[in-house]
Amino acid sequence: MHLVSIAMYVTARPLADATAEFWSFLRHELLQAGLTDLPEKLDQAVPYDEAWLRPDLLLSQTCGYPFATRLRGRVRLVATPVYDHPGCDGPLMRSFVIVRKNSSLRSLEDLRGTMAAINSPDSNSGSNLFRAAVAPLSQGGRFFDRIIETGSHGNSIAAVAEGRADSAAIDCVTYANIRRFDSDHVQEVRIIAETPKGPGLPFITSGDASDDRAFLLRRALRAAIKEPSLAAMRATLGLVDFSVLSEADYEPLLSLAGDALPPLKA
Repeated sequence: MHLVSIAMYVTARPLADATAEFWSFLRHELLQAGLTDLPEKLDQAVPYDEAWLRPDLLLSQTCGYPFATRLRGRVRLVATPVYDHPGCDGPLMRSFVIVRKNSSLRSLEDLRGTMAAINSPDSNSGSNLFRAAVAPLSQGGRFFDRIIETGSHGNSIAAVAEGRADSAAIDCVTYANIRRFDSDHVQEVRIIAETPKGPGLPFITSGDASDDRAFLLRRALRAAIKEPSLAAMRATLGLVDFSVLSEADYEPLLSLAGDALPPLKA
């Protein structure tokens, strides 16, 4: 049985239900195309980041920075979703830098010497793009006084709202989803800046996948964008299209990391 894990944006029930409907449609399309051993439901047991390198992987979604740093050449790109949320630009996306609602911090410059929250060091949206945003403002290879790791964008928002951190960078898709479905979580924060943008979270399949499999997966994804009965699902996910990017399109994320790494030293 193939492994299918789409778990990057399923924190709220409407998102999880829409993602399940999305896979149900894809599964039907793939079965009609002759693929077999397709699971009826999305896997919820395998941690999302452990699914990426599983040899039985059929479809998953990863973050752009892990793809650029350790997955390139080991998995195969399928397509990158295009969302219509504020901050998204075709297959590119940026993060919003947030502070507490009643904070005196008004700009990136004001964050010098403060405490920042990141979801994880290998997150493109929560760490890499954040570094790129503050890199031009660094002095002597330092910018923030301290960095804390929270484990998720939701936890980073909570850390800022509760005063455990002064700022965080939240990707525009996550921010839009929380604002729509868990609005209480962003009531105590506000946006002060945007990060540079980069390619979004790609859908991937196993590295040994054939050209035929990649073609069938892309065709199914395109069909999901065009299917009239999936309009509500697409609206819930904010999904409007898919773009087929190359590995080279993700390489700029590496230069962003290299340029911005020193200012994020604690």
